[in-house]
Amino acid sequence: MYAHNQDQQILPGEFFLPFGGKLREDNRWVQLAHLIPWRRVEQEYSKLFSTSARGGRAISVRIALGALIIQEREGFSDRDLVQHIAENPYMQYFLGLPAYQEEPLFHPSLMTHFRKRLGPDVLNQVNEWIVLAQRANEQHDNDDDDDEPPAPPTSGEKTSAHGESLEPIPHRGKLILDATCTPADIAFPTDLSLLNEAREKLEDIIDTLHRPYKGKRKKPRDRRQQARRDYLRAAKNRKLSGKELRKAIGKQLRYVGRDLRFVEQLAKLTGLTVLTRRQHRNLLVIHELYRQQLEMFRTRSHRIDDRIVNIAQPHVRPMVRGKVKANVEFGAKLAISVVNGYSLMERVSWDSFNEGTTLIESVENYVKRFGCYPEAILADKIYRNRKNLQYCKKHGIRLSGPKLGRPSKEAIAEHQRIGRLDAGERNAVEGKFGEGKRKYGLGLIRARLRQTSETVIALQLLVMNLNRKLRLLLWFIWVTFARCNFAQTEAAIQFIQQP
Repeated sequence: MYAHNQDQQILPGEFFLPFGGKLREDNRWVQLAHLIPWRRVEQEYSKLFSTSARGGRAISVRIALGALIIQEREGFSDRDLVQHIAENPYMQYFLGLPAYQEEPLFHPSLMTHFRKRLGPDVLNQVNEWIVLAQRANEQHDNDDDDDEPPAPPTSGEKTSAHGESLEPIPHRGKLILDATCTPADIAFPTDLSLLNEAREKLEDIIDTLHRPYKGKRKKPRDRRQQARRDYLRAAKNRKLSGKELRKAIGKQLRYVGRDLRFVEQLAKLTGLTVLTRRQHRNLLVIHELYRQQLEMFRTRSHRIDDRIVNIAQPHVRPMVRGKVKANVEFGAKLAISVVNGYSLMERVSWDSFNEGTTLIESVENYVKRFGCYPEAILADKIYRNRKNLQYCKKHGIRLSGPKLGRPSKEAIAEHQRIGRLDAGERNAVEGKFGEGKRKYGLGLIRARLRQTSETVIALQLLVMNLNRKLRLLLWFIWVTFARCNFAQTEAAIQFIQQP
């Protein structure tokens, strides 16, 4: 059963504290509570929760989303998060509680369900609402400051389904595009270590399948002790040659193939129903892992499509990035756009893709969000392919980078000046990646499931935008206070100087 409870935002002074006092209105959690459209979020996404009158009362959307934001902002584990919420009245106010509550609001295991229910689509929509609200406020402030009428919209026509020309779409703002890899929390994979892990999991499955016949039927000889010695002999060798490594991988492949045959024989007697859900899932992954490793071993290759690099997270793929720190990273590839310092997710994929193919989709999303085309797109050279150049020329958008052909001598200096300005502005997206990976957790995604990992990535972008909006709000309050003090000081000086 779900009950709506976000009719009105309570004030900090109305929050009941049993030990006396009031909440400070300038606290960060109080300020953040007013930056999120809680009522709109609950109206849109309360349908994800059960509305039946049967069963216990469901956790509200505000508590679920607020708990996820607190966790990603502070870097708490699920258990630590519940404890900090129970000890902090400001966090409870952020979650929409009317009074301080000493008992935990929910069990830590519910955090996994929150990440599944409020997936990346929901979080991206909330993120867009926050960015659109901030952009509307900034445009309103700019309109108030400008005394001159706005310039007429540039060329760029919008056509109907019948090809009729409608009103022209204006061009405003700049769109910055880039992509990065969000590494997963896994050990660096090697073929030898993957096969050894697969063998150990198969030995556990063999024990489970043979347990009903213990004392009645002889257990298959899987030679696990000999296989362990062979693995350690190669893994502990600091100067392992290529020939010795191939020999060690071949041995582990034979051990894994032997165990798979034993599992197949025991499954005919016992059935796979005695296996746990995790064991059954591992068995399916190991079958595919064995096929891939055997094919690479026979062809003497180190590359194969959809290569599995982790048994617990088979969705993780290697991403060849060519960076100095790590040539290959393992995780999801994330393409984002930055508008006025706010980050928006354009695409996230566990398979590698060419980020240049996301430009047209990103521009169309920009038009849907803001109702106009960008004046310019700042991106890497990889985005400057023929299709993207034709698209930008058709819609009157300037794509950063030199124009095709040999420029005239007079235009070289101008092109260089514009290129330096574009490179300086494009640093904003690199700063966002650095901020997300150093401070907010984009550098190591600790979620294990594919869906929850994508939810965590979307949460990181949402938290970054909320913190930017909070910084701007605090800066505005400080500037207003400073201006008031300056005006009062100037008035006092004038009063003193009067004859």
